[in-house]
Parts: sequence; C-alpha cells; structure tokens
Amino acid sequence: MTKRSVGDFKSKHDPATIIARLENDLRKATEQSATAAVIKEAIGTLDAELSALSPPAWTLAAPKASAPGVPTLFLSDFHWGEVVHPSQIGGVNHFNLATARKRLQYTVETAVNLCRILDPSMKYPGIVVPLGGDMISGNIHDELQATNELNTMPTVLDLYDHLVSAIKTLADTFGAVFLPCVSGNHGRDTKKTWAKDRNHTSFDWLLYQFLAKHFMADDRVTFYIPDGSDALFRVYSKRFLLTHGDQFKAGDSIIGPLGPVMRGDQKKRARNQAVGMDYDVIMMGHWHQYLHATRIIMNGSLKGYDEYAAQGNFGFEPPIQSLFVTHPRHGITYRMPVYCEQPRAPEKTTWVSVR
Repeated sequence: MTKRSVGDFKSKHDPATIIARLENDLRKATEQSATAAVIKEAIGTLDAELSALSPPAWTLAAPKASAPGVPTLFLSDFHWGEVVHPSQIGGVNHFNLATARKRLQYTVETAVNLCRILDPSMKYPGIVVPLGGDMISGNIHDELQATNELNTMPTVLDLYDHLVSAIKTLADTFGAVFLPCVSGNHGRDTKKTWAKDRNHTSFDWLLYQFLAKHFMADDRVTFYIPDGSDALFRVYSKRFLLTHGDQFKAGDSIIGPLGPVMRGDQKKRARNQAVGMDYDVIMMGHWHQYLHATRIIMNGSLKGYDEYAAQGNFGFEPPIQSLFVTHPRHGITYRMPVYCEQPRAPEKTTWVSVR
C-alpha cells in the first residue's frame, strides 16, 4: 500500500470523517422524509398512516360457510399513456388511451362476472386489489418521451379518474376493497430507479396517495402504501409479498423471466426469513407475462404486446391480469386469468391458405 493510499484509508476511516458522513446521510434522510410529509399534507393523507399495515378484519376472519373465499384481482403494468402502433408489430396489438380505458372497464367487469359464476350469491367478504406498479408509461426513455400520447402528469390525472370508477364499482359489488400498493420503475421521475426514497420519486406512489385521499371517507376501501418497495400482507393464513419485479435481472428470450424470478424469490425469502417477515407467495408484475405457480404469481399487462417485445423476439401474450381466490383452509384454489378485451373472432379461411 502506497503512502498516499494509506493516507486515504486513514482519512476515510477517521472517526470524525465517519461521523460527518453519517450526519450527512441522516440529514438527507430527514429532508426526504420531510418532503414526503409535505406532499402527504398537501394531498390530505398525512394522518391516514397509509404506510402502516392495518388490514381490514374481513381479510383475516373466517368467511361464511358457503363462501369460496376472498378473491384477489391483481392490477399492474397498465402503462397508461403509451402508444403501441399495430403496423409496427404485425397488427397483433394496439394501445392508446382510448384502448386502455376500455380494457380497464372490461377487466373489472370480467372479474366480477367470473366471481359471480363461481358464487352466484356473491357472498364474498370483500376483494383484494393489489396495485403492482408501472401504472403509467412515464418518460424514462427517449422513445417514450417522443411517442407517449400524453405527458406524465396529465396521464396520472386521466388514470386517476378511471381507477376511482373501477374501485367504486368493486366496492359496490363486493362490499369492501383492500388495496396494497407498490411502485414500478416506469413511473419514476429520476434517470434511474432510486434505492433510497424509491416511492417518493414515483408517480405511481403519487397516484396511490390521490386515490387514498379520494376514498378516505369510504369505510369500505382500505389502502396500504408502504414506504419501501415491497408490501407484505395476509389473506387468512396465506402470506403474500407484493413487489414490482424490476429488481430481478437477466432474463432472455428463451427462459424469459423464470431464471431471474426464481433466483430473486429465493434471495427475498432468505432475507425476509432472517428478520421474521416470511411469506408464502410472491406477487409481481414488470415482466408482462402471466404465470401462476405455487409460490410465484406473475401478472400480465393491460398494454399487451408492444414494439419492445417484438424487437426482443419475446413470446406473444394478450393483455391479461390475474384473478384468484384464497380459501381459509385450502389456500389459493381457483385461478382465473382475466383477458382484458373481447377476443377477436377467428378469421374465416379455406382449408389451406397462404398468409
């Protein structure tokens, strides 16, 4: 070690230097917390304690004997405001604000109809509706800045109106709604996703705060908006961890997200077990691929197939969201993927043709 490096080492590890660095970190954390408090106070959610988990009693209490359990409609990856041009992806999908609005309405109506088929009497104690992030497209890439239908803040306001309507419909139908919320990576207002203060630099978080403010006087609707990137909650005895999924990296066009998701789940389980925050099922979006396994639930997207997926030669998947039912004794029973729009009628063709 050279004299200079020895001096640098001593300087960095000098007690006074360490104390100064810690004080600086504490000052920054205090400033960030104060900024978040100012935003919550301006919105009107400062005293609501949305970051503390207060699950409604109906998610934990035993249901009526004939009830199939508690349904969960997982909503994520809307990418509201993005435009997908059908001419650039072989005509297999299209997306804009008008399409997004229709798909959200169709998704909610379909989820209600599926639950009614399962239990015509609709004796559900309520419905859980996790909001898993990437609710808006955002301006995180040059191509999105150039092609989004609206800029970020008008997009948030447009989506806010339609989510208010969707949540009210679900509350009117099921009697109660519990919404755990996490932010994604597309809604950020920073160049890269921050590890520190992730939620307070995200328009997803801001959207959730506006929604919580709107429903504060409605006892049927409960929001849980943690300050961190994960939301841990329970339905009966089944423990769920909701995260967006952007922490998991290195998928490819062959195995897709399975490799990074399996590795990431194992790391999260080990981390949570070490601090007494175990979970049974991890829920995530981000990958725009629907998968419901025993320990992992991956959500599809409202947007559907786009130019990025086509460029990466990813497998086609229609716009889809996840719906399932949790029973107090048997855990997750019914798995019902919700297709976000009416399927196209098959083309009439002769017995052999050339496309």
